Amino acid sequence: MLVVLNNPILYVVDYPSVDGLEAIDKRRAKGVFLHGTTAQKFRDELADALAHGESADELDICLDQFEALFTQPAIYQ
Repeated sequence: MLVVLNNPILYVVDYPSVDGLEAIDKRRAKGVFLHGTTAQKFRDELADALAHGESADELDICLDQFEALFTQPAIYQ
């Protein structure tokens, strides 16, 4: 398990042993677990967004492509 990003907008954890990635959009309190090629696509898009800075606009561009997949409620206990 590797925490890739943890900021006020997004929380991303990479699970390389299962080729998976968990992402939580903190503003919408929704999350997703991605696997395989979809996880790799998200990694690539996130890396591109972070290369341009960690601004809300850059992360929104990345998240917009995967918005429909963020369906799981993120519940803090």
